[in-house]
Amino acid sequence: MSQDRLIKLQCSKCKRINYWSSKNKKLVTRKIELKKFCKWCKVATVHKEAKK
Repeated sequence: MSQDRLIKLQCSKCKRINYWSSKNKKLVTRKIELKKFCKWCKVATVHKEAKK
């Protein structure tokens, strides 16, 4: 069975879920943080992995 799982990426400013991504849970154990564009804040902010 594949270890790639879908994760939600949540804006750190407005707390909205804007993006979905996948990660290999065996290789990457820490939470993912990516700088992405938030269409509600209208600025590039850090998006963190949210809970399911």
